[in-house]
Amino acid sequence: MLGLLLSAGLLLDAGRTPLFLPRLMSALAINGGTPVRTEPFHPWPLHDERERDGLLRVLETGNWGGFPSPNVEASAFAAAFAARHGAEFGVCAANGTVTLHLALRAGGVVRGDEVILTPLTFMATAGAVLYVGGVPVFADVDPDDYCLDPKKVEEQITGRTKAVICVHLGASVADLDGLTELCKKRGLVLIEDCAHMHGSEWRGKGIGSWGDFGSFSFQSSKLMTAGEGGMVLTSNKQFEKRLQMLNNCGRREPGYEDTPHWVGHNYRMTEFQAAVLRAQLERLDEQNQKRVRGYDRLAKQLDEIPGVTNLRVDERVTTRGGYQFIFRHDPEAFAGKKKGRVLEALSAEGLAVYEGYTPLNRAFGDSAFDWGEHLFPYKTFSEQWYDSGANVPSYEQVHCPVAERAAQQSIWIPHQVFLGSDADIDSVAEAVAKVQKNASEL
Repeated sequence: MLGLLLSAGLLLDAGRTPLFLPRLMSALAINGGTPVRTEPFHPWPLHDERERDGLLRVLETGNWGGFPSPNVEASAFAAAFAARHGAEFGVCAANGTVTLHLALRAGGVVRGDEVILTPLTFMATAGAVLYVGGVPVFADVDPDDYCLDPKKVEEQITGRTKAVICVHLGASVADLDGLTELCKKRGLVLIEDCAHMHGSEWRGKGIGSWGDFGSFSFQSSKLMTAGEGGMVLTSNKQFEKRLQMLNNCGRREPGYEDTPHWVGHNYRMTEFQAAVLRAQLERLDEQNQKRVRGYDRLAKQLDEIPGVTNLRVDERVTTRGGYQFIFRHDPEAFAGKKKGRVLEALSAEGLAVYEGYTPLNRAFGDSAFDWGEHLFPYKTFSEQWYDSGANVPSYEQVHCPVAERAAQQSIWIPHQVFLGSDADIDSVAEAVAKVQKNASEL
């Protein structure tokens, strides 16, 4: 056989080492080995006759749009979603980015105000602050759960601080006891970014109802989805009135006459989206329970793999859920290989894996000033900030070492993986163990 391969010209190096052998003998799929799995994971999104019935119901009414606002399906969904999360009011909107914008404006954030937030989040969290003319101020995260650290938030508070945005990240919930106490003491608006955390509870009370506002996304990958969509929760009636007007082009519908007129935008949700989301809400708790069983099953197996660490599960989270399962790898235990190469190897083994977020203090640089020029075309955004008396940070000099280290080490597994079988979950652990054991091949 070897002679045939030699005659076929497949052994090409001068030292007569067969070049194909390292690929054939490698354990890792990225080097030609057999992958742990070749079948796709559980599909997402899911639907059944409930979504079909809801869409048909709206279709036949002829009332398809978001106006008048709040509309029939949107009102029913907002009430059900708010009740499920322990809030008094819900306002349906077009997506989770505009819900942050609505919360900031309704909370009174204006040009030059500082808003403290985590750097370990999607760009929209800080982008919404920029859109209202605010100054994003980044505070570092807790190393055990990668959520905003209340102690680091307090270090960043100045006389210009107006609000705090905490992000419940992956399957972790921020320290709502510490953050609510701090914001109450310092007179700050607290906004919960709950895009990852539909249906979870902190000490028996729903996520999104602890702060002044709770912002949710229903984008296509989220735990509930209508392709797009968003929700803002609040238990403050005056805030609710502001949200409704801002969401509805500034209109003051009956019952809102006592509220000053605010210029708003068309951020409304369609009736089709609301009908789908009413159905999605019905199965949320069951799906979250299955996800959490899978998270715990995987965590137990990952605990046995050298160089792999699970994030802390806070005992104050009494009902769990989560959009992504996050664990961290120690490069030293992976033959010194950086995260990017480990992700490539895991992907080759058939896993659905994501790198997570680049910390925004690194993504911004000083270009954040330029992003706002379309808002104030007659002056640069930075000039607008300076005119307001804001203390504009140089983001290139902002350091959040825990968040930056998290970005270098964290590996993310999407929630739909955990809606599948135990064998699916076990294959994730098998692939991680395989890559760790054979990392020197990378």
